[in-house]
Amino acid sequence: MNLSSLQTEFDLLYSGFALASGNGTLALLLLALLIACAFEFINGFHDTANAVATVIYTRSLKPWTAVLWSGICNFIGVFIGGISVAMGIVKLLPADVLASNNTSLSLIAVFSMLLSSCIWNLGTWYFGIPASSSHALIGGILGVGVGHAISNGNTISSGVNWTKTSEVGLSLLISPLLGFLLAALGLVLLKAMTRNSNRLHSPQIPGKTPPIPIRIALIGTSTGVSLAHGSNDGQKGVGLMMMILIALLPAQFSLNPFVQSGEIAKAIAAANQIQVKVASLPGATSGEKGILIRNAHASADAGPAKKDQENLAKALTLSTQIQEDLQGANTTSEVSGEKRLRLHSNIVQLESKLSSLERAGFALTDTKKARKTLFSIIEYAPFWVIVLIAISLGLGTMIGWRRVVETIGEKIGTSELTYAQGAVAQTVAMSMIGVSALVGVPVSTTHCLSSGVAGTMIGAGSSVRGGTIKTILMAWVLTLPVTLGLSAGTYCLLKLVFHS
Repeated sequence: MNLSSLQTEFDLLYSGFALASGNGTLALLLLALLIACAFEFINGFHDTANAVATVIYTRSLKPWTAVLWSGICNFIGVFIGGISVAMGIVKLLPADVLASNNTSLSLIAVFSMLLSSCIWNLGTWYFGIPASSSHALIGGILGVGVGHAISNGNTISSGVNWTKTSEVGLSLLISPLLGFLLAALGLVLLKAMTRNSNRLHSPQIPGKTPPIPIRIALIGTSTGVSLAHGSNDGQKGVGLMMMILIALLPAQFSLNPFVQSGEIAKAIAAANQIQVKVASLPGATSGEKGILIRNAHASADAGPAKKDQENLAKALTLSTQIQEDLQGANTTSEVSGEKRLRLHSNIVQLESKLSSLERAGFALTDTKKARKTLFSIIEYAPFWVIVLIAISLGLGTMIGWRRVVETIGEKIGTSELTYAQGAVAQTVAMSMIGVSALVGVPVSTTHCLSSGVAGTMIGAGSSVRGGTIKTILMAWVLTLPVTLGLSAGTYCLLKLVFHS
């Protein structure tokens, strides 16, 4: 980040605040950003135990040393994680739900999403339940889309980007199951490799610290979980803050300000490539009959064919509009305010239509690179946003750890956590979270680690406490529907009260 880039970001922020001040929304904008930071702060102390539970429980580190170190690593992790997960969060809703020209509706959407997520996070933390901040945030986001659709008399499917939602939901569903299996297998393999190491597979001795090699392993894996947590969950906070900025200040934050003339030309060419490809598809110009015979997925039912026809037509319209809006601009800063918002919306909608066509059997694999080029026009996060989220997550990590540490260390299994179990569970969690950050899908740190601990209990020939596991599973199952319903209900209520 050079001085010129910082100056560009400062100018955008200043102009955005000036605009918000002029239309009377500055206080609400600041409040929304503050609540976003509060969510990440809560996320920090809510999920801290996932990184420090084993090192504290096994006396590898003193509690405050572990928590302070974890906070620093979470802070660093936000900066090394990139923004792919953040942009995945932003894409969960159709662009017209948040990035609308109606400021009051945007504010209602933002506050509904934030309040539902924070309420659930605080409640589960208070009762010491290792619930997922990721699920809470995603449930809140989806609830806004559902509430928006219901309040406008539309179908629920119109309010949510179900393509991206299904990807995120699949990752959140698979990750705890995979964590359980990998941890169980990992412990079995470790026991086979270290048959003579009784200390490694024994519970902690009260008042004693583990041997140096074991401490190094536990501290190392705890550090990895903290870095991975920052890189993944930090991105969720970045994505949340970008949703707020796009919703309330679309003219300033809906496009990447650092796209240059050469990249604009590539984006225009990419949109043209997509247009040409879509126009060549069966049914794009020949009507429904062409769609019905396009491939083995064809059906005698004209319903799906009509939907495909609409998607083809819409994709052609969107790709044409994108080219027109970019034409003549050397940088994104030269795109007018009205076109900026429309560009962001059109690029997101185009991807949604192309994904729907792919699921219907159309061959669009050769447009992947072009679609990625288009998204480079809208995918970015200001440096100051990353700094704010990193500070919020790092500070939050330093408090509130005790309640969940006891659950993970003592209440998941019927026996106490051994050194080997702690190291294996943390290694699995660290690996899964780190990989998910690289590929751009959000996973739950809580689920990865707590399911890993449960897996090591089974791998060790022990058993798990039915009551605790039932409570955790209930929290896992209920988080999405509860936060979705709470967010949707809040949105509809606030819209009824404050929006004419």
